[in-house]
Amino acid sequence: MNISDFDFHLPEHLIAQNPPAVRGSSRLLVALPESPLQDKHFTDLPDYVAAGDLMIFNNTKVMKARLFGQKASGGKIEALIERVLDAHTALAHIRSSKSPKAGAELIFEGDIRATMVERKEELFKLHFSGSETVYELLEHNGHMPLPPYIVRDANDNDDSRYQTVYAKHQGAVAAPTAGLHFTDELLGSLKNKGVDFAEVTLHVGAGTFQPVRVDNIAEHKMHSEWYSVSEEAVAKIAKTKARGGKVWAVGTTSMRAIESAARLGSLKAGQGDTDIFITPGYQFQVIDRMVTNFHLPKSTLLMLVSAFSGSEHIREVYRHAIEQEYRFFSYGDAMILERI
Repeated sequence: MNISDFDFHLPEHLIAQNPPAVRGSSRLLVALPESPLQDKHFTDLPDYVAAGDLMIFNNTKVMKARLFGQKASGGKIEALIERVLDAHTALAHIRSSKSPKAGAELIFEGDIRATMVERKEELFKLHFSGSETVYELLEHNGHMPLPPYIVRDANDNDDSRYQTVYAKHQGAVAAPTAGLHFTDELLGSLKNKGVDFAEVTLHVGAGTFQPVRVDNIAEHKMHSEWYSVSEEAVAKIAKTKARGGKVWAVGTTSMRAIESAARLGSLKAGQGDTDIFITPGYQFQVIDRMVTNFHLPKSTLLMLVSAFSGSEHIREVYRHAIEQEYRFFSYGDAMILERI
């Protein structure tokens, strides 16, 4: 497969720069294979989820992972924390005129001081001084790391809106965006209908925004992310399958966590790093339906949904979404897809 198979033209004005005024008021494109495309609203989601179905949510929490400052030797610097290794150490992307060398001191807002320990390929290992943990330092002094296609600075509104209402475990640098549409009221409606819930964790990395830069997608090196799938989630999935219910992934991150846990042929609880790369031809082990936003051209996530629902179907869905001026990407609208 060639990267050109996953390219499309998106008018710039369809890239959502802000969340909708009210959480959950987004549009919903219902793209099920046995019926015509339906233009709905996200509040209509319970109409398509049956009692006895299971919805899987990614409960990761976005860190305020962006730090601004300068090198002690002079020169502005920006750090994006990719992964926290322990209480005082993290891996980060660094943007500056010259990359810091091992031993260099970095001074960020709030008088946060860090030493660059060593370079790990494109990432820099930083050790933070002081009594506060990395998570505490970020919470007090960091900025929400909005995606690169949102061309404005993060504001106080993003602190809550670029976070799901069920976020629990810090560690992501990007939101599991399909989850941003859910409100406590909608979750209550689904539960009252008899829909079951399970949670997994996948800490979304900055690599999720990187386009594939090779012509032959088989040559693409996938970024790695940490995930955890509990025994409780595995048991709920087995129970749902046994009673004939559908298992829904809320977003591609929930999908990747579950399919990573099933890579050896059967679903097993566990945690660790995953670099699962789902492209057309992949045999899905668990998920029957999914809720997802609209993804970037040439992205691994566009390849994932093409594998899930079929490349031609996805091309039709995206043509319709553009014609009907759906809002795209993180703060955009959503769709329902079914496995082919």
